[in-house]
Amino acid sequence: MKRKLFKQIRNEWRSNLWILIELLLVSVVMWFITDFFYVRITDYYRPKGFDISHCYLININKLTPNSPDFNPADTLEKKDIAELLSRLQHRPEVEAASLSQNSYPYNGSNSSSPISYDTIRAGYDRMIIRRRVTPDFVKVFRYEGANGESPEQLAEILKEDKILLSDNLFTSHNIPSLHNYIGKLFKLEFDTTRSFRLGAALKPVKYYDFESGKNSYCCLLKMDMDDYKYSLELCVRVKENMDNNFMDNLWKDADKHLRVGNLYVSDIRSFTDIRTDFQRSQMNDLRNCLIGGAFLMLNIFLGILGTFWFRTQQRKGDIALFKALGSTNKDVFRREIAEGLILLSVATIFAAIIDLNLAYAHLNVWHDGITLETGRFIFSVLISYFLIALMIVVGIWFPAKKAMKIQPAEALHEE
Repeated sequence: MKRKLFKQIRNEWRSNLWILIELLLVSVVMWFITDFFYVRITDYYRPKGFDISHCYLININKLTPNSPDFNPADTLEKKDIAELLSRLQHRPEVEAASLSQNSYPYNGSNSSSPISYDTIRAGYDRMIIRRRVTPDFVKVFRYEGANGESPEQLAEILKEDKILLSDNLFTSHNIPSLHNYIGKLFKLEFDTTRSFRLGAALKPVKYYDFESGKNSYCCLLKMDMDDYKYSLELCVRVKENMDNNFMDNLWKDADKHLRVGNLYVSDIRSFTDIRTDFQRSQMNDLRNCLIGGAFLMLNIFLGILGTFWFRTQQRKGDIALFKALGSTNKDVFRREIAEGLILLSVATIFAAIIDLNLAYAHLNVWHDGITLETGRFIFSVLISYFLIALMIVVGIWFPAKKAMKIQPAEALHEE
């Protein structure tokens, strides 16, 4: 049967050539689509390096002299902030609370600083986020060390006034890990008067969900009391079994228990809402791409469906002849499907060559600074193949099923 099938394909080379050209073009377009969504989806589901579940951002503000509650005698603002933080930490539903500057996830305001060790320097080709935090910050967002350090262990390291750096900080210098640099002294260019000892390396922390994280770098260092008056962020993590109505309960206690001196709580936001707002434009772009891709795939599907539907309808006589010679419905169906998949396989080989050249020419989506990755390329080609194969099967299934219901004598008589 296989020999007869290949002979039939060769004898019908004129019509098959046009189908091959159609499948070739469709395969290249499908590869573009699958490659694009492969990059977006894999980046989205890669580990973020932090966890915002049950986390909240509490904004604090200061009363103005125009307020009737303003106390001009209260000038101990830094101590008031420390007291407010302590009160939050001692609430029964709070697991951890921290202060920070330009540090919390999905924050559009950033501080940065190049970092160097001896002659190795980083931060000139890509920004290194500098996060000044109180030690419990890593417990709030559950940062993890590259060598398995827990958030609690990282918090203890920060208390010792050591710094935490992304483990991938020196990858551009062919240094894949900072494991051998722990305990060494580093220079941060925002403060050249002193050196900072590396306490631990961090798993990469993504800036937002649609970033791969491979080239995301950050530096965490402990806040001093003198930093308490600059752009403060108060973040808390609530215990999982006590997260219900946390914001409502906190607002009820805001005037009595969370008013310290002239400081007061001005806003409470869930990090789930912060994440949604920060990534709204990226989500809208992805949604538009999904709609566009779905529309394009629908047109491809209808085109292939029409081609193979018409082709199968034209072969009613052949199908009747096969059945008259003793072939079963399954035999006829397998033969028709096999012919379509053979044509697709041949087209895919040539399409893969074109895809490879397009990726080599950087005409597809960039990912981690490159456009050609072996695993990504193979996966995209295979997914494209299976999607088109599914379209071919559907395009052959229904007309073939209908044609096989006709009696052989009737179909041959029509021919």
